[in-house]
Amino acid sequence: MLRVRYEVNGGPEVLFGEEAEVPRPADGELLVRVEAIGVTLPTVRKVRESSEPMPLGGEVAGTVEALGAGVTGFAVGDRVTGLCFAEAYAEFAVLDTAMASRVPDDASAVEAIALVRSGLVARGAYEAARPEPGESVLVTAAASATGSLALQYARAGGAGRVVAAVSDPAKGAFVRSLGADEVVLYEDADWGDPYDIVLDGVGGDLLSPAVRALAPGGRLVAFGSGGGTVEAYELLVRGASVIGFQMRTIALGRPALYARWLREVWEMRDAGTLRALVHEEIPLAEAARAHAVVERRRNLGKVVLVP
Repeated sequence: MLRVRYEVNGGPEVLFGEEAEVPRPADGELLVRVEAIGVTLPTVRKVRESSEPMPLGGEVAGTVEALGAGVTGFAVGDRVTGLCFAEAYAEFAVLDTAMASRVPDDASAVEAIALVRSGLVARGAYEAARPEPGESVLVTAAASATGSLALQYARAGGAGRVVAAVSDPAKGAFVRSLGADEVVLYEDADWGDPYDIVLDGVGGDLLSPAVRALAPGGRLVAFGSGGGTVEAYELLVRGASVIGFQMRTIALGRPALYARWLREVWEMRDAGTLRALVHEEIPLAEAARAHAVVERRRNLGKVVLVP
């Protein structure tokens, strides 16, 4: 099978394809013939910034080819999607059943990649902010796969004012089509009236201005991998708070809530209130090009690798 990996840290150019053996599922795992793979900013950052090369994990969707020992609730031939913690950039991958879910018959693997994981993260981040009807919401990385879905959740959840923060004014029409009332640029000195909620998927240097954009009593939810430092005084003067959110904690620690959110993702998709946005489908062998698109923040929605 074709597998993509890297041996030295660096930019997209360090990725290369190779022939590898098809993995075997361990206890509690599914072997999946992969039809789509999600490219995320955390994975792109890992390739460039991690202390040493690591297996490329990520979101995969496809068809179950084999079952590990002790697996229940899944069968060979099931169409599934989920988070693979290692070697996701491949024609076959293994999924822990705790991180796997079925894909409806009327949905493609590409749509599942664009909707499920990013939708769950967007939903969880929004819920972590404890939103109240009529509150104002700012979403950073609003044109990304997760950000674009977070905009839609805020709109559907009764937010009074939804604002998209983006890196490029060319993304304005895209985020407005998803429900943003206003658009601000990261470089703007003023991000507008303070916000009750900030959903931040960028971090790093953007974290400080995001905190300063909070209204008194505001809540910032950090769900990206960019890190960053928060000045305690900035929270003190606003009576504000910063909340960290990671989807894996919900999937492994609160499976009933995870299952409910998953059902609601597909229900909202069926109702037309949640749309999956795919920027481009790129062949797996061109993974370097896919990473370049995400690293340069060129994407509007999800970048998907297709074996």
